[in-house]
Amino acid sequence: MSAGGSREAAVSALRERRKLQRRMERERRSRPRFLRYLSWRFWKFERREYWRKPKGNDNKMRLQLKGYPPIVKVGYRTPSELRGLHPSGLEPVVVHSKGELEGLDPSRHIVYIASTVGLRKRLELIKAAKERGLRVANAAGVA
Repeated sequence: MSAGGSREAAVSALRERRKLQRRMERERRSRPRFLRYLSWRFWKFERREYWRKPKGNDNKMRLQLKGYPPIVKVGYRTPSELRGLHPSGLEPVVVHSKGELEGLDPSRHIVYIASTVGLRKRLELIKAAKERGLRVANAAGVA
């Protein structure tokens, strides 16, 4: 394969990734924010915006009446080809040692260093990942 062929392959891979990122962003925007029932009325619920399924017998949200926020349903699920991906469109991989970095592709994978790894080894892993051209997602707090 010539140098031009590898460039074409890299450009097409980049285009695919950008297309995937645009689709992820579109999916994220189209999905509504699922509110807890009465979170718009009570301060104690407003501070805790996590989802709770409405279970009351006469609950208007559970009955899906007009004017009430949508409830979580299977139809809002992320498409299978986007599920589990990092927002950048890369596949996340948890790494514990330098050996686990060997088979990873920088155009396909993003690295998370395991929480059980200490600072000294973490710094070594970050350095090794940078040398291989891999992005480290959780290296922000480390020098």
